[in-house]
Amino acid sequence: MVRQVDFAELRRRLERCGPRDVERALDADTPDEAGLIALLSAAAVPYLETMAQRSAALTERRFGKVIQLYAPLYLSNECVNKCTYCGFSHELDIPRVTLTPAQVLAESEILYQEGFRHVLLVSGEDRRHVNLPYLIEVVGVLRERFASVAIEIQPLPRGDYVQLVEAGVDGLVMYQEAYDPERYLQYHLAGPKRNYPQRFEYLEGGGEAGFRSLGIGSLLGLADWRGEAVMVALHGRYLARRFWRSRVALSFPRIRGNAHQYSPDFQVGDRDLVQMLCALRLALPDAELVLSTREPARLRDRLIGLGVTRMSAGSRTNPGGYSSPTAGGEQFDIEDTRPPAEVAAVIERRGFEPVWKDFDREFTPEPALH
Repeated sequence: MVRQVDFAELRRRLERCGPRDVERALDADTPDEAGLIALLSAAAVPYLETMAQRSAALTERRFGKVIQLYAPLYLSNECVNKCTYCGFSHELDIPRVTLTPAQVLAESEILYQEGFRHVLLVSGEDRRHVNLPYLIEVVGVLRERFASVAIEIQPLPRGDYVQLVEAGVDGLVMYQEAYDPERYLQYHLAGPKRNYPQRFEYLEGGGEAGFRSLGIGSLLGLADWRGEAVMVALHGRYLARRFWRSRVALSFPRIRGNAHQYSPDFQVGDRDLVQMLCALRLALPDAELVLSTREPARLRDRLIGLGVTRMSAGSRTNPGGYSSPTAGGEQFDIEDTRPPAEVAAVIERRGFEPVWKDFDREFTPEPALH
């Protein structure tokens, strides 16, 4: 299992890699675990141009020249967890709010008018405010307008996920945040989120419930990025094998500023992000690779075509932020502040098609429970 990896040994394996290991990985149709580790090692840095070219060609073969656009819609910043890096952490003195279904509708209408048909519902983790009845009501408000409604909320039991799939939710996103268990406990000081293995278990419950998409990721800056990237890839491969009816989506967000004023323990540069993106594409040819507005506009533009298949645009990270952008209580700062239309125009100029809708639930068979 992914959660049972010896991280000290993983670090040693990364350090032992040399040029020949990288070349063997590049010679393979799809690199095995040893090849994946080689592609994410320091030894692979001189091969980045080759990796980028192969990643771009492979992405075009699998996905075509398209980039799907989506928007996060924050429902609530209430949270019971104490996490040292998060702007929603329980002990922070920030304006707390949970949107009513009517307010969610108003926020969603702004996104709809901008062109979005894929929306990701995000919240802090507090079941007193964001619970199953609330979510089903919210999804009922949105499902007639949006082709895809996904969730990134607190973990829920499998039975709740089944009901959300039946209500019209087709995607589940749950970052492990840090795969290194020692680091994980350093950052998650109190609350349900402190339970490291529980997040794996709940995500698998989501796979069993039949979500069309399962999204995972590591928050870059909490631990050594090379080891974390290996774990994201191994986790993605495991999910793709076990829940083969679901599409796996991989994200690699870097920590940004927020009310916690946390300074990352591990720096992740732009070149590091490029290496991670290309290695993950070569290791998981059919996975969605997701790039958020955490990254600056210049870098996002350069990464179009290298392996990314899905991008957010015009994001707000506070509940009600689309109606009132200056409202407080944000989860983190946005780096790419361009309006969605401008992002779409850049995608077109780079020879790709911005896709606002690529899915219609009317053509989806009844979910088969795994």
